Amino acid sequence: MDMVSLTAEARDIGIKPKVMRRSGKVPCVVYGSGTLNQSITCERTDLNRVYTKAGESTLVELSVGSKKVPVLIHQMDLDPVSGQITHIDFYAVDMTKEIEAKVPVRFTGESFAVKDLGAIFVVAHEHVTVKCLPKDLPHELIADISSLKAFHDVITVAALQAPTGVKFKESADTVLAVVQEPREEEVVEVAAPVVGADGVAAAEGAAPAAEGATAAEGAAPAKEEKKK
Repeated sequence: MDMVSLTAEARDIGIKPKVMRRSGKVPCVVYGSGTLNQSITCERTDLNRVYTKAGESTLVELSVGSKKVPVLIHQMDLDPVSGQITHIDFYAVDMTKEIEAKVPVRFTGESFAVKDLGAIFVVAHEHVTVKCLPKDLPHELIADISSLKAFHDVITVAALQAPTGVKFKESADTVLAVVQEPREEEVVEVAAPVVGADGVAAAEGAAPAAEGATAAEGAAPAKEEKKK
């Protein structure tokens, strides 16, 4: 199994994280099996390259000085505005012991329900959790959607091919994706305005004028004369 290489250096605790980030470096930490917690720094461009290739499901060979450690990207923090990596936790693995990791599912193929019936393809789970030795960890798992031929057909974990030595933590009937009927557009009915004899639409809720009344526009109604 090929690992993605990444070079790091011990972190100078005298330099503040925001100063590091401004200079293109990212503060990180590595911990895990047989490794003491160590603060390190990596070049942001290198981290972007490694994450694009490895994601969180491919081993990374982390070099710190003369020491090389097989690690997984365990947690990554991003700047909410720029989207740049601000921190990464690397988890050191023991190549002789099984690990658990989330592996992305890639949906391939063509669905009759989507293409010919106009169904909506809905993804319920983008990852599954696997247990295996680090050397057997798959980068991704493939799910063929060509079996989705009618509304409400589903793809489950049972449809995935488990590589040798890999076990799924989710049950076989866990739904990964489903096709649903397209949503009908909501039709809003608008009541037609009430039109008077003079062709003018009456205001909503207005009381009808008394038959034969011809009050001038804007005039106040006349007061009824009191009887003496």
